[in-house]
Amino acid sequence: MRSTVQSNSLSFSEFLQLPETKPATEYIAGKTYQKPIPKGKHSRLQTRLSAEINRVAEPDRIACAFTELRCTFGGRSIVPDISVFAWQNIPLDERGEVENSFDLPPDWTIEILSLEQSPTRVMSNILFCLNAGTQLSWLVDPEERSIAIFKPREQPEIKQNDDRLPVLSLLTDWNISVRYVFSGLNFS
Repeated sequence: MRSTVQSNSLSFSEFLQLPETKPATEYIAGKTYQKPIPKGKHSRLQTRLSAEINRVAEPDRIACAFTELRCTFGGRSIVPDISVFAWQNIPLDERGEVENSFDLPPDWTIEILSLEQSPTRVMSNILFCLNAGTQLSWLVDPEERSIAIFKPREQPEIKQNDDRLPVLSLLTDWNISVRYVFSGLNFS
């Protein structure tokens, strides 16, 4: 079952005044959609990927991965599974702490496809982000064991097996393969 439209008559400013929901609700092209609750494979991939990115990127203050972070820009309010921001792009408050509101596109988004999600809507969010300045997006498909790579002004690529994955350009020394991403699902 795919996520359904929650409301057709809500303005963007009205949506921004609503309390957060669990799972998150996104505002896309004048409509709201509630994301599905992550199940085992989705949750494991999301947790492991964000931890790996932060293991590589945080010590040298290169970038930071955030899970389920609301990003509001360009008339949409979306919640990618993983949003990665270059360190200098992370919004900070007056104390130098991370802001609660992110009103800019991530530098890199990672979406993990759930059976309940519309792939077209997920790709629409990816393309929206790329058009707003996102440098890289992954669409991870746990069922197919593949990852679709999206970059601005390029055709998407499908990566599988031992294919190396492109990462945020700031992470010059990091290599990761499709097989490694999905190896985290194996607990036997």
